[in-house]
Amino acid sequence: MSHASYELKAETRERVGKGSSRELRRNGLIPAVIYGDKQTPISIALSTKEVTQKIHAGGFMTTIATIDVGGEKIRVLPKDYQLDPVRDFTMHVDFLRVSKDSVVHVEVPVHFVNEEKSPGLKIGGVLNIVRHEVELVVPADDIPEFLTADLSGLKIGDGIHISNIKLPKNATPVIADRDFTIATIAQPAGGTTEEEETASE
Repeated sequence: MSHASYELKAETRERVGKGSSRELRRNGLIPAVIYGDKQTPISIALSTKEVTQKIHAGGFMTTIATIDVGGEKIRVLPKDYQLDPVRDFTMHVDFLRVSKDSVVHVEVPVHFVNEEKSPGLKIGGVLNIVRHEVELVVPADDIPEFLTADLSGLKIGDGIHISNIKLPKNATPVIADRDFTIATIAQPAGGTTEEEETASE
């Protein structure tokens, strides 16, 4: 299941460059670009407040949006954004134009569930997350909100690989040549006692 789509209103930018961008930001707007789908890129300006709210709500990079540019509604997927390193506000956004047939590359977050059902974690093992996100090739309309990694039954030394993750229909990992690791259950710093190992079995 993906995040619900949303709409943003935008205006076209006639002027581009650092001076123009600074002026936009002073007026509460963010410079942005819509590109892709074999069409000419469009320079636009969006509400800083609205975009920042969407970014902080989560799922920004995996949610299809509609941008209304002077009455023309364009379906897009956010591909990149820049934050001010000091003041943490959005400085620029790149949007990829998508159609109903578009196939896109996206990084989808992994959610870990059933930690309480992992014998390895019960005796003090540590969940060592190798990949917090997995990059998928997937139809634009089928982007999942997240992937689920089930920790049930995992003992110390066990791991979760991409083959253990249920992927959406028509989605494939970008890394396709190996069964890569998502996470492992590692020994605690002090190791485990024989009694603890027995209790986990």
